[in-house]
Amino acid sequence: MIPSMPGRSADDGRPGHPALLVLFLLVLTLLCRQGGLQAGGDSKPFPVQFRDVTRQAGLTFKHNNGAFGKKYLPETMGSGVAFLDYNNDDWQDILLINGKNWPGRKGRRSTMALYRNDRDGTFTDVTRKVGLDVEIYGMGCAAGDYDNDGWVDLYVSALGPDRLFRNRGDGAFEDVTGKAGLDNPEFATSVAWLDYDRDGNLDLVVTNYVKWSIETDIRCSLDGVNKSYCTPESYPGVSSRLYRNRGDGTFADVTREAGLHDPKSKALGVAVFDAQDDGWPDLLLANDTQPNKLYINRKDGTFRDEGISAGVAFSEDGTVRGAMGVDAADYDGSGLASLVIGNFSNEMLNLYHNEGQGLFVDDAPTSEVGQSSLLTLAFACFFFDFDLDGKLDIFVANGHVENDINKVQRRVTYAQPPHLFHNQGKGFVEVAHRVGSDFRTPRVGRGGAYGDYDNDGDLDLLMSTNGDPAVLWENQRDNNGNRFLRVKTVGTSSNRDGIGAKVTVQLAGGRLWRRVKSGSSYCSQSELPVTFGLGPSDKILSLEVLWPSGSVDKLTNLDPNQRIVIREGEGLATK
Repeated sequence: MIPSMPGRSADDGRPGHPALLVLFLLVLTLLCRQGGLQAGGDSKPFPVQFRDVTRQAGLTFKHNNGAFGKKYLPETMGSGVAFLDYNNDDWQDILLINGKNWPGRKGRRSTMALYRNDRDGTFTDVTRKVGLDVEIYGMGCAAGDYDNDGWVDLYVSALGPDRLFRNRGDGAFEDVTGKAGLDNPEFATSVAWLDYDRDGNLDLVVTNYVKWSIETDIRCSLDGVNKSYCTPESYPGVSSRLYRNRGDGTFADVTREAGLHDPKSKALGVAVFDAQDDGWPDLLLANDTQPNKLYINRKDGTFRDEGISAGVAFSEDGTVRGAMGVDAADYDGSGLASLVIGNFSNEMLNLYHNEGQGLFVDDAPTSEVGQSSLLTLAFACFFFDFDLDGKLDIFVANGHVENDINKVQRRVTYAQPPHLFHNQGKGFVEVAHRVGSDFRTPRVGRGGAYGDYDNDGDLDLLMSTNGDPAVLWENQRDNNGNRFLRVKTVGTSSNRDGIGAKVTVQLAGGRLWRRVKSGSSYCSQSELPVTFGLGPSDKILSLEVLWPSGSVDKLTNLDPNQRIVIREGEGLATK
């Protein structure tokens, strides 16, 4: 057993959390519940219901973590999901990442699964047909057209080595990892495509967790008798990596020269966002039991870490947290992207509001976001507008890492229902208990993504579970009068996907903006097209796309409730 650190509590299932702080937060949560503040104090059904359509959609995937009693650390950490359009038919397909059996263990062969959208609410498993039936201990994924040929490619992170699959455009993928010069043998987790140097080619950031192998596995215990999954504090850290796209199909490892080398890092999540709204992509690396990193792009091919000065490296009391997933977006119309970070149980979510001038303030402790998330363990988390009212809401996939945690902490469970925080303009309210019984089912959530798989204009949800089936929730929105606009970007001078483009719509009642992005969440990727909830607005006065190249396309007088394609330098396009 790994002894707890002096002055720290080991009764939360993980060493390293201040006992007094945990006690204070528990009391605060109980008081808030007694005052009727938790869950919004309202049990009436919400105008949006999420229905579990996994089985009827034909998704038969079940995650294999390889567990057989040894409690190897990677078993409890995976894995991710993605919405992507691999065949360019403008319908979102589904990718589910999988683990595998450990060496020497017999069992059914398991691979990732790619499901083609059949455009009728169902999917067909095409994994073998497209060449992705590869057995690896997968963790995360990111979809992006790295070679600008018009077909989205896949990077799959794994318990070493990772894989890059190039989309050939003929309905199949080919493994080009070695040919591309990519070599990451580490315990990799979340991944994101970005154009950090704005040269028109997608680069790649890969987060790595800890130095772990079967040979170096350590025995830990919660009760002093039975083995448990060790905390990352038990293992050395390892640097995440940045790969620059040379533009010829190959990549160069520029981690050190870009200023990102950090051998103490234990990263699980990455968000690519423009912290200062200066047109250059920055990075937030969510670290588990190490300070979070905010890497600001210096516009010369290098980054500088401003996590401490920005206020995102540590908790309010100056301690590190068990950070998992992360996302960035402008949830309050300030014009700047703020952050949500999922943390370990007894730590609550972070909701870092971007105050400008390089400063973030955590609003979670004084809001329902923090009060409702204190006892849950968050992995995937992201902003999205599930009711199309124009305000970004928050989804969180929850699930503990220890399957018998309830024996140690009676108030904490292994399987946990997700959070769904509705943005009411003056704060967030938990509505997970109001959007249908399918949504409230406790699960061991890990990866999560949003995408409009049925092309009806609203955003559906996909979540992986550890050792169990994935779940697809259909967004069933009543006729509340809210309208939408979906925008697909196609770069010409910029990267083909338009990743990094800032899309702004002007309505009579105000302005909304979204960023085309890869990564975020946990080990997962949401769809690349951006969705604007327009509320009751019946006219879009203007739409502007600021591309990574610096060029601008602008349209005026658009009707809502449609899907459009913007091609760089041309404006409205048909495909």
